[in-house]
Parts: sequence; structure tokens; C-alpha cells
Amino acid sequence: MQKRSLQIQQLNAKMQSYRALQHIKAPATGWLKAIRTTLGISLKQLGNRLQKSKQNIAMLEQREKDGNISLNSLCEVAEALDMKLVYGFVPKDTTLEQLIDRKATELATKIVQRTSQNMKLEGQQNKDARIKKAIEEKAQIFKSELPKILWD
Repeated sequence: MQKRSLQIQQLNAKMQSYRALQHIKAPATGWLKAIRTTLGISLKQLGNRLQKSKQNIAMLEQREKDGNISLNSLCEVAEALDMKLVYGFVPKDTTLEQLIDRKATELATKIVQRTSQNMKLEGQQNKDARIKKAIEEKAQIFKSELPKILWD
């Protein structure tokens, strides 16, 4: 688990660099067209750099705007523009640890509540404090073991 914990910490540190960028919206025309037109590069000029027709460049720009462009295509265009494509993932939760904590707690709650309901039907109801403690204990186990069921 220590190896996994170190991996989580290292990946989380990398992801935090992208956190500030998560609120940046792409231009309405897409990045490719916005950059190309801002720099005053014509479709033909960019096409020459990529050895593609201006129609192909216009199609690339439209595919990017529509969200249907490949990373390879974006990398090629970035290189032709003397730029570098940068992309990454940012957890909706603040950190990977918080994502894991939330998923573990959700799963633990589901399992403990199901068991608690069965016990209630059998007249063996637990107190709320015991249920809460069981959820915390189960979540802690899930956080330390990271079972695949956590992601179902």
C-alpha cells in the first residue's frame, strides 16, 4: 500500500499544477482557429506547414470546435504553430485523496446501510452511532486496499 500511496501523492502533485487551469474555457471558435487568426496565419500557410490543404485545416478547426479531434492532430498543429499541446486531468474533488475518500465512503455507506436494513428487518437494529462507526471503519479499509469494486 505504501507504493500505491506514494503513486497517489506523486500523481496528485502533478495534477495540482492543472487545477488553476480547470476554469479556462476554450474560445468559441476553438483554440486552433483562435490562435491561427490571432497570429495572422492563413489556412494556406498553416496547411503548408502541415503539408495539408487549407480545406483540411478548416476541417481540423471544425473538428476541434465540435470536440472530435484527436490528440495526435492537436499535437501536429501545435508543433506547426511552434507551440506545445498541454493536457491533463483534474479530480472534481480537490485531490485524488479526496476522490478516493468520497468513493470509499459512498461504497461503505451503501454496504453498511444494506446490512443495517437487513438487521432491522430481523429485529436486530443498530444504533445510528454504531452504523456511523461501521461506515467509517469500512471506508478506511477501502481507502487502504483500494479494491476494484470502488470504481464500479
